Amino acid sequence: MTITLILIVVTAIISWQAFSNREMFYKFMHHPYEEVREKQYYRWLTSIFLHGSTMHLFINMFVLYQFGTIVEQYFLSLFGETMGRLNFLLLYLLSGVFADIPTFYKHKDNQMFSSVGASGAVSGILFAYVIFDPWAMLLLFFIIPVPAIIAAVLYLGYSSYASRKGGDRIDHDAHFYGAVFGFLFTIALKPGLFNFFVAKLSELPF
Repeated sequence: MTITLILIVVTAIISWQAFSNREMFYKFMHHPYEEVREKQYYRWLTSIFLHGSTMHLFINMFVLYQFGTIVEQYFLSLFGETMGRLNFLLLYLLSGVFADIPTFYKHKDNQMFSSVGASGAVSGILFAYVIFDPWAMLLLFFIIPVPAIIAAVLYLGYSSYASRKGGDRIDHDAHFYGAVFGFLFTIALKPGLFNFFVAKLSELPF
């Protein structure tokens, strides 16, 4: 079984359990106010495996399946079976963890802020995918075809704008920083990928 499928199964099981176990949900969610006072930094990791609803869970796991399977195969070809799987797992988990750090500092005195979900981790996978195939056509809103690199720029721009605007209870900062971390971490693992990415960008499809 691939690491992607293992992550999906584990996330689905934990999320489903937390839907009915509110004590578990509140204990594992990202809650900066509690984290800084109780030193509960484990929440940066556990919150990746929680979701607010079945739709939230489905969307994140669907996107993870679509792009994670491809990125995992790239990692296997670059780093071999063992290190490829390990590096892919680190990419996913660390993207999720680092996605929570900015909101930790931003909301550590805000008792009302909390967040859950794998969106930051999945964003890291998405932006790793962009390195390998920046001109691949993605379906924005599952309808509009957009090149991956254009979708990535729009994604960062919207996440930044929505974070400043606020008011929708979505952790847009996690989306933004998870994506940026995923891109940079993949390049750090294999610095030659940056030149590969630039070369791919120069291959304009039009």
